[in-house]
Amino acid sequence: SRATCERSKQWYQRRVRGALREVRLILCQRSSASSGAREFLSDHYVNVKTDNPSTPILVRECSDVKPMLYARFSHGRERSQDLSGLTGDEVLSALIQIDLSQVARDTMS
Repeated sequence: SRATCERSKQWYQRRVRGALREVRLILCQRSSASSGAREFLSDHYVNVKTDNPSTPILVRECSDVKPMLYARFSHGRERSQDLSGLTGDEVLSALIQIDLSQVARDTMS
């Protein structure tokens, strides 16, 4: 729902200042599989980057590539997520989920 998406965005905008060191988006400029990644960039990138100016968000565009999200954490740890067929809001949710799962792993260690 829209309210859930808004809460997720607000949480992410506060949370990204933690262990997350870098975000990389790999996408195709034209493929339908990458449409959600492109939507994420147009709908969410400015707010996320404005709220988290010290977190690099790298965008790599390649022809006919599978859209992927890579999140790098402290101590060189990295997680990835296939973004094929997701919406822009689902891409944001995927980033939140990757971050949450890494936080859970860090607290269990």
